[in-house]
Amino acid sequence: MLRAPIGRHCARHVPSRFRDAGRPRLPNSTFRINLTRTRIPQKRSVQTQNTPFEPLRPPSPSSLGRPQAARQFKRSQKWGRRLLIFGAVTGSLYLVDRIAFASGIGRSLLTFGTGLFVALDYKLNFRPVPIVGGTIEDLHRRSAERLFDLLRANGGLYLKIGQAIAMQSAVLPPEFQRMFARMFDDAPQDSWKDVEKVIRKDFGGKSAEEVFGVSFTGEEGKGLMERRARASASVAQVHWARLPDGREVAVKIQKPEIAKQVGWDLWAFKVVMRVYTWWFDLPMYSIVPFITERLMLETDFESEARNSEVMRKLVDSEPALKGRVYIPQVYPEFTTKRVLVTEWIEGVRLWDKSATTGRWLGGYGNGSAGVHGEKLKFTAADVEAARRELRQNPLKEKLKPEREQWKGRNGKGGLGLTGKEVMTTMVDLFSAQIFKWGVVHCDPHPGNIFIRRLPSGKPELVLIDHGLYVYMAPKFRQQYALFWKSLMTFDNKTIANISEQWGIKAPDLFASATLMRPYEGGDGSTRNALTKELSGKTKAERHYEMQQRMKQGIRDVLADEDKWPKELIFIGRNMRIVQGNNQFMGSPVNRVKMMGNWASASLFQDPDLPLRERLFNAWRHLIFKTVLFATDIAFYTFKIRQWFGLGGGMEDEVEKRMAIMAKDFGVELQHEVFEG
Repeated sequence: MLRAPIGRHCARHVPSRFRDAGRPRLPNSTFRINLTRTRIPQKRSVQTQNTPFEPLRPPSPSSLGRPQAARQFKRSQKWGRRLLIFGAVTGSLYLVDRIAFASGIGRSLLTFGTGLFVALDYKLNFRPVPIVGGTIEDLHRRSAERLFDLLRANGGLYLKIGQAIAMQSAVLPPEFQRMFARMFDDAPQDSWKDVEKVIRKDFGGKSAEEVFGVSFTGEEGKGLMERRARASASVAQVHWARLPDGREVAVKIQKPEIAKQVGWDLWAFKVVMRVYTWWFDLPMYSIVPFITERLMLETDFESEARNSEVMRKLVDSEPALKGRVYIPQVYPEFTTKRVLVTEWIEGVRLWDKSATTGRWLGGYGNGSAGVHGEKLKFTAADVEAARRELRQNPLKEKLKPEREQWKGRNGKGGLGLTGKEVMTTMVDLFSAQIFKWGVVHCDPHPGNIFIRRLPSGKPELVLIDHGLYVYMAPKFRQQYALFWKSLMTFDNKTIANISEQWGIKAPDLFASATLMRPYEGGDGSTRNALTKELSGKTKAERHYEMQQRMKQGIRDVLADEDKWPKELIFIGRNMRIVQGNNQFMGSPVNRVKMMGNWASASLFQDPDLPLRERLFNAWRHLIFKTVLFATDIAFYTFKIRQWFGLGGGMEDEVEKRMAIMAKDFGVELQHEVFEG
């Protein structure tokens, strides 16, 4: 059955007479078996028995049917074009923002996004039992983390805002206090290539070598300058230099991105505060313009130079402070809006307590290098060492001699000063600023205060960084001095009268905030109103209700936004930092008494007051000093307990009492403002 079709198929291709030519014939059985093994399957046959043979050809167009149009992916192409355009526009905007505005727009968008997210979280979950679970403490914690990450990521003025929040963190939840205590860490420094652009732009294209007369290769007759910053903050960084005439100076250079970012940053801050004011019904926006104005001035180094010179003259004219406090000299010939050159200060920063109080090994009758503006020594050996350093470590050079011989061979020596001497000078300085001069340095944190030892063995306090200042009007300064004195004598009538003039409806609450301790002389009306009707409620309900009441307390303090003195924001910041410094040093002085004494004395020493009023105030000052004797009894009682290890100093005990009172207002105080 298989052979016939195959035979016929083969017969059409090869004539039979030639088919077997030259081949030996095989038996039929063998032939049949071979055919069976090698037969071709039927499906490969291209012809049938009834159709003639036709060679394989391509199909004709007519046999393929009508042509069809190619499939169009119009929707995909449309979205592809859109994505391409969106990517191109977004990339262009990103480059423009990065180059022209130093990422100001991107930083603002990040601020709006984070601010909105935090606001929504509070709006939904600030209740006794949050919707997403957890507690109100968990809500505070994640919000603090988000805001802290935002401020650190944006840097620049955002760090300044964060530091301002940190110094007022006493009225914030403890989760915010712990997080924002880390805002005082040093900021990363910019490269020399970037900061030199600021010098060239502000000095008409001149290089640092031309402006300051220095050489980065150690040329004879030229000065020296370190291209690696000695300190870096949120807005600027400081480089050491030695001018050709031998003066050692601190060259403070604003970071190049700040000028491009400041407008966007302050605008974003205003928008967020405006939204929060409306959303949370708190009168916060009224103080924002004043804050932004202060922050804007902090980026103007010519303004800082003026503040420094004003403070230098005031200190030199005050007999109680002359010789105890030193303000570095400013060199106006090298100063612009973004470059500030001042005298270089050698000393110990306040936060180095061990170096301040350690044993003096610098020799009898000697003092720290540079006291009273004395010229710093720079020997020929120092010059040679500096040139060698320039050759070996370019761009990372350390050319300034360390001048730490007073530490001794083992490096464990100190200035040999007591905390009481240091804090007495500090409280006197800032009390004079607030109550006598009305010119207040608002950023006296430990990094801005140097301590040096005079040849007499007494401390010399050096105050730097004069960018953030408040100037008090004479009337407001007199009111504030009288208010502080009245707090010490429990003169509730005067306190209420001044509070009313300032538009404050909760005088006892404001009195406690001013003293930074519980005010015992008020009628307690605000406290009683806030704490009533809370019995029988759960801990979560009480915590929530008290924080709600605290919001009302803030509204009462800021009741009349037009009358409320905006300067109180930064004066409170100054006093809070001074309190923190005193506590850090072990509460060696009675800060409240000293400030009260300056407040009372300023009222009869003020030349702007009529003579009759000054004489009356002098008489009352004598009576007031007698009253202050009671605070001395309390102070030394706490001091004796501290010596015997039975408790902390007066500031610590005051803070404990303040914390107990604050808990009734829904606030948990944690005052470790310089932690980290």
